[in-house]
Order: sequence, then C-alpha cells, then structure tokens
Amino acid sequence: GKLGRYPPWPGKIVNPPKDLKKPRGKKCFFVKFFGTEDHAWIKVEQLKPYHPHKEEMIKINKGKRFQQAVDAVEEFLRKTKGKDQASSHNSTEEKNRRNSSEERGKQSAGEEKRKASLSEGKVKKGTGEGKKRVSSISSERGSKSPLKRAQDQSPRKRGRPPKDEKDLTIPESSTVKRVMTGTVAGFKWPPSVSEPVKDSDPHFHHFLLSQTEKPAVCYQAITKKLKVCEEETGSTSIQAADSTAVNGSITPTDKKIGFLGLGLMGSGIVSNLLKMGHTVTVWNRTAEKCDLFIQEGARLGRTPAEVVSTCDITFACVSDPKAAKDLVLGPSGVLQGIRPGKCYVDMSTVDADTVTELAQVIVSRGGRFLEAPVSGNQQLSNDGMLVILAAGDRGLYEDCSSCFQAMGKTSFFLGEVGNAAKMMLIVNMVQGSFMATIAEGLTLAQVTGQSQQTLLDILNQGQLASIFLDQKCQNILQGNFKPDFYLKYIQKDLRLAIALGDSVNHPTPMAAAANEVYKRAKALDQSDNDMSAVYRAYIH
Repeated sequence: GKLGRYPPWPGKIVNPPKDLKKPRGKKCFFVKFFGTEDHAWIKVEQLKPYHPHKEEMIKINKGKRFQQAVDAVEEFLRKTKGKDQASSHNSTEEKNRRNSSEERGKQSAGEEKRKASLSEGKVKKGTGEGKKRVSSISSERGSKSPLKRAQDQSPRKRGRPPKDEKDLTIPESSTVKRVMTGTVAGFKWPPSVSEPVKDSDPHFHHFLLSQTEKPAVCYQAITKKLKVCEEETGSTSIQAADSTAVNGSITPTDKKIGFLGLGLMGSGIVSNLLKMGHTVTVWNRTAEKCDLFIQEGARLGRTPAEVVSTCDITFACVSDPKAAKDLVLGPSGVLQGIRPGKCYVDMSTVDADTVTELAQVIVSRGGRFLEAPVSGNQQLSNDGMLVILAAGDRGLYEDCSSCFQAMGKTSFFLGEVGNAAKMMLIVNMVQGSFMATIAEGLTLAQVTGQSQQTLLDILNQGQLASIFLDQKCQNILQGNFKPDFYLKYIQKDLRLAIALGDSVNHPTPMAAAANEVYKRAKALDQSDNDMSAVYRAYIH
C-alpha cells in the first residue's frame, strides 16, 4: 500500500532480496521497520531522519506496537553510542591532533555506519525486531516468510560488510544524510572483526564447542558474530566446501536428502529445504501430510527403509524416545535401509541413552550418525530460524551445512553423541519452567484484582522482556492456544530433564514443580494445545 495510508514508523534501509525488482520511477530504498517483520519500498522523499521527527511520530502513534518499535530504536542507539564511546577511548591523542575538525566529523560518521552494520544481531535478539507479526505496511503481504528468508540469504561478497545495516535512526543528521544517499562500496570491516570466511553465509553462525575447550574459549566462540569460530586446534573447517556460492547465498548440496516426520517442526524444515533447492524425499506415518510437499517438488517414500536406501542423508524429527526407536528399529525401519556410507540425522528431542543406542546400531551397519535436535517452535521452523544443536559424526555435520543453513539461523557442534540431547533437554527444561511461572503470575494477578495486560506491559519494560514472554502472554490474554509447541511435548522434555538430573543425583526442584502443573494441564485435555495452555491448570 501507499505510505500515506499509514502513520510514520521508524525503520532502517536494508538490502532487498536479489529476486525482488526495484519499482520503476522515483528513487527509493527497501526499508525494514523496527519492532515488526514488515518491509516496503519507500521513496527517498518519504524518508526522514529519526531524531528530528521522533516527537512528531510519538504524537501521531499511541499504540503499544509503536512504543515497542521506539524502544527497539532506542536500544539500538544506546548500544551504538556505547560502542562509539568505547571506540573513542582507543584513539590516540596524536591521531586527534593530526585530524582537522572536519576530518574528525567525517571519521565519526563513518564509524557510526560501521558500528550500525554490526549491530543487527544484537538488536534482533534484545528487542524481537523482525520476529513479531503485526499488520504489514508492505505490498508483499502474502509472502512474509519467503521474503524474510530471501532477505536473510541475500548475497554478499567476501570482505564486504552487510549492506542491510544502513540505519535511519543514527542521531547525527550528517550521518543520516550519508546513509540515505550514499553507497556501501567504500565500507570496510573494523580491524577488530575478522573478515567472514569465504563461501560462508554471513547470516548463519556455526559454533564448535569441543568438550575439551576452556570456558573462556567457549564464551569467545559464542560472542563472535558473522564469522566462523575456531577451535583451540586452529581448525576452521566447519562448512562443506560446496555448501555456499562465492557470493554467500546457499548452494544446496547435491546429496539426496530424506526426511521422516512432518509434524509442527518437520513441516517447516522440509519446506525450507525445498525452497533452497534441495532434492528431498519425504515420509510420514500419516501419508496425507506428504501431499503438500509433493506439490512443492518433494518425492514420496513408501517406508523409512526405502527413504534411507534411496537417499544419501536422511533426517528424522519425531515426537519422543519411543517414536524415535520405533522409526529406526521397527518393521521397514531406518535400520533396514542402512548400508555403509548411509547417513542418518535424528532431530528429535530425546534422552541421551536413546540417541546413544540409535547411534550404535546405525554405526554397526556401517552408517554415519548425527544427533541434531532443534530449539524453536513452529513459527521459527517456518521462518528457517531454528537453533540446531548437533553432536556425533563431525564430517556428517559438515556435509549437512547447506541443510542447516536452510532450516536454521545458528548451528552448534557439541562433540560426542549424547551431548546435544542433554543440552536440548536443559534448554527446554528452562523454557518449560519459565512458561509455567508466566502462567502462575498471570493467574495470581487475576485473582488478586490486578490487570493481566498491565502485568505484561510491566514485564515487557523490564529485564525479562523477550519475544517468548510477549507471545505466550498474548496467547493467554487472547485465549488462543493454537499449538506453536505442543504442551504434551514440553511436559515430555521436563520429564526427561528430571530423569537426567536423577541420573547424576542433581536436584531439579523447579522443573519437578513445573512438571506437575503440566501434568495437571494434560489431565484437563490440553495436551494438543500450545504449551501456554498450562495457564488452564491454574484456573480454579
């Protein structure tokens, strides 16, 4: 739609997807709006610097969504300013004497732009920018996810910074003018940040966390953005050589991919594998779920054994340990299709004992095994923004590179089989316990005469503010429990996490208490609703 139909909104100029043509006529930029997932082509004359027009915007926009967008901008600026102050301490007095006042101004503006180019990850993480779904100002209403994925995979050449980080919100007007009218050809990475390794997708981060690494090295690996992280051994080979094109966009592996299990998570994963050009054969226990993917170009496998025998790498994503074992060991199961060289990647969230047993039987037949459970939900799966926790065959992890880039935003390699299962259970234990606490707080507010909406507003202004908190509270306030993460599965993960604690005699009283609440919710027929339906266990 035309911009005139919508109130002013803070945003930043980003690099458009390569397959999206620029409108003819007046010069315009592709803009991503803070606090939303919306994008639009905006004419130059409709772009204004943030600070001079901030108060005007606030007067026009009174809604909560707009306030969240402003908060996102202010957080971004605060971090940028903090970096600038830190940077200024490092510059020498001699350099200051040499530079004229004008030169210093230019240098400051250039530094602002460079800082902005490195800040996207933090802004997204801290404020939920780009993740929340609100009404769109863009004409691309019907294709948000493909648009988002296309932008995430936008091409980039080696040594150049992200083109999509020129920001409209930098306070200095001279900087804003440069950002809106200049190009990025002259940009350089700051010396403190290494160049991205050639052929890697700059939006997809791999972390190799060897069990022998010192904690400091692990922390360093986690905090380095937009570069391939190194192990103490100096190894940087984390991505298959053929996984990405020279310009940084994904080149799908030529290996034949199989996928077993088309549930909430599996469906989004397969869709993204197909979008990125992978050859995929699918199988699901209820075959009708395969139909949609056949229409999208997938092949149909009649049994798990057939899929494994006809594909090079087969992924599986099923509900629990029993389903994972049955899939491998049952009639016409995975094991019957395993021959030397065949690869199996189990993405199910199960316990370490189960995954270790499956690895042993696969390897005993000459197969290669990787566990790769994913952290996320249906929405993140659809958007290709999952976090992948992998362990097992390191070579297979590298062979899966283009697949992981298609389905996720980050990949961790955690060493030997079992480590990913343990880590995944701990992550979901924290998430499940937090969800129960949110429900407990909202119901306590209600019975004590406090506004639940006000409680959410207060939490969103504090240190607990997160996409998860906001989305789950909105589910409860709206009474919308359509599953994004099944309640029955978060209860299963809590049960397995408690068992993990038992195995090493470690207390898990918070998880145990949360588990009882989820069990109560299951008894109230909430199993197939979203985990936020645990709220109903608290209603008298």
